[in-house]
Amino acid sequence: MDTIHTAIENGKRMLIFSQFTSMHELIATKLEDAGISYFYLHGQTPSQERVEMSERFNQGENSVFLISLKAGGTGLNLTGADTVILYDLWWNPAVEDQAAGRAHRFGQKNTVHVIRMITEGTIEEKIYELQQKKRKLIDQVIQPGETMLSSLSEDDIRELLSV
Repeated sequence: MDTIHTAIENGKRMLIFSQFTSMHELIATKLEDAGISYFYLHGQTPSQERVEMSERFNQGENSVFLISLKAGGTGLNLTGADTVILYDLWWNPAVEDQAAGRAHRFGQKNTVHVIRMITEGTIEEKIYELQQKKRKLIDQVIQPGETMLSSLSEDDIRELLSV
């Protein structure tokens, strides 16, 4: 809540992702207690309502948008946000990147800040460390601007195909 209050005081608009609907319910209660209006999108939200909430958020309504990590993975353009909070981590960093990508869309005029909430000394911290190892490995194989295939030598391809 400190992060949310500070962000709102500084004119930030945020997407808060969690993989747990029960966590969103806890956050929603805290937001309501603080008098903060929000949108909430989860797996059961109908398509038309998803679009309507997205448009309203992008037009400036509400500073907070709670989104289920899986439900927010496709089809959303939320350029009205400049802050993405990943409340809990997902094993696959690509899922998190896709979620953060909801704000990194064509038409985005603001710098987007991504905040990962990690509790020290927990499995979340270990997940994050594993994710960083995965990212480092991928970065070693694929350089910026390359696709995986263009970064492979002929020998690499032959080895992959066992030719």
